[in-house]
Amino acid sequence: MNHYTMLLVDDEEEVIQVIRKKIDWERLGFSVIGHAGNGVKAFEMVEEFQPDVVMTDIKMPYMDGIELAGRIKAEYPATKILFFTGFDEFEYAREAVHLEAEEYILKPVNSIELTNVFTQLKTKLDQEISEKRNVETLQNYYLESLPLLQADFYSALMEGRIGAQEIAKYLSDYQISFPGPFFCCLVLHTSASQMPEDMNHLLLSTAVQKQAKERLANQWRAKCFSYLGNTVLIAQLKSENEVSELTDECDRFCKYARRMIGAVVTAGVGQVCRSILDLAQSYSSAREAVSYRVIFGASRAINRKEIVPRETERAACVNDTELSYLFKMICLGDVHDVETAVNKYLGHISFPQKSLHQHQIDLMELISACYRFLANNDVVMEDFSGDIRRLYGMLLGLEPDALKIWLLDTSLLLRDKLIIARNNSTKSFVEKAKEYVRQNYTDEELSLDRVCEALGVSNSYFSTIFKKETGSSFISYLTDYRMERASSLLVETNEKSYLIAKKVGYTDPNYFSYVFKRRFGLSPSKYRTEHEDRGM
Repeated sequence: MNHYTMLLVDDEEEVIQVIRKKIDWERLGFSVIGHAGNGVKAFEMVEEFQPDVVMTDIKMPYMDGIELAGRIKAEYPATKILFFTGFDEFEYAREAVHLEAEEYILKPVNSIELTNVFTQLKTKLDQEISEKRNVETLQNYYLESLPLLQADFYSALMEGRIGAQEIAKYLSDYQISFPGPFFCCLVLHTSASQMPEDMNHLLLSTAVQKQAKERLANQWRAKCFSYLGNTVLIAQLKSENEVSELTDECDRFCKYARRMIGAVVTAGVGQVCRSILDLAQSYSSAREAVSYRVIFGASRAINRKEIVPRETERAACVNDTELSYLFKMICLGDVHDVETAVNKYLGHISFPQKSLHQHQIDLMELISACYRFLANNDVVMEDFSGDIRRLYGMLLGLEPDALKIWLLDTSLLLRDKLIIARNNSTKSFVEKAKEYVRQNYTDEELSLDRVCEALGVSNSYFSTIFKKETGSSFISYLTDYRMERASSLLVETNEKSYLIAKKVGYTDPNYFSYVFKRRFGLSPSKYRTEHEDRGM
């Protein structure tokens, strides 16, 4: 049984005593915590004890009951107010309806009437507490469920199931902040085949997610959740250029995960978008980037924008269908993989099991998908360079075996063109890096970071490709280039060594001499002397 507290306020001590003695307050569920003879004293007691009910006279010294009730309602709105007053003040009290008093009781106080008033008041208080507790229970349950609701919302974003008109309500209801202004999906794939002995893959993936929250989520204001067996983060960027820094940070995280917990993690970095409504495309491209681990290796970050032949980014089309699988094998597989994918696709649209109309629809879908794939990867093929109706008419006339030969030849040719385009793309930016060195080697602040910023790629990707194409690291290449220039200047000019050092990007002559001797086995002065002797 709920028990409530009450404060009696009246400047007549006799009235207070009568009220306390006439009623069995305990049986009604109330206890009188005290009484006050004026409004000022009463409000002090309200501040101290915060009673559930205040029963007050109106006409009192220092502060009357109307003013007291007003102050109580302003600062303690849950407190119930009852007025009891003489007949000449009753109408005055009734006019104070804005005070929301529970009852107006006329003096002298009738015990039966007072009992009925407090019985009804007890019922009302019980009901309010019950409702409040129900609301609190629901609120607690809601707060406990909030992480699951948020994760479900993020998953819906990945699948493109949220409409523009629904976004604001979801963000408000689920207490999610997405200030942006740019967004990028990260997919962290934990290898199930390369794990520490006696380690459960689910536990390892959970450990990876925990580390990702600690090392990536705060810095990139990222939302982190599990989706389709991977850890997914929705990172928020201040500018599109930050994606290179994000890629490098993810690359460091992958190496950290390998070193600290033995997890082989590949981080796929998706395309940058301006609206969370476009996160489905960012997620799709991040998943595709993860797939490229078969080419670039695992335990690293792979940025979708950096690995495609194009400099501009387009949305990837990754669906769990036979046709999408075929294009995936064209990108990642060998000749056998492509042939298997062609057979799987043609088996899916097997001729005996469909009508002529369905066959025509399948061919239209195949041609459309091929055109999209070619456009997305900036590849030109003769069969697709003319009138689409001509190609469609040609394919309609092919028997199953002939269609299979055409599709296999086209797929293998497309695979070869992608390999060439990819190689040309990497060679192109390596040449750009070399040209950047030739133009800026005199700058003492020239560094790997500066070159990557100029090219718009991440350090990790650039370093991998540069070493693959040149056989040396970028810093080694820069040092060698500076030393070659320095050796030429030593032989061809009479300038002092410290001036030559400055011309090739070294502010410290001693360090320049050290690097030069390590490169040529001689100090700059001996190198010059030896070549002068040879010239004589």
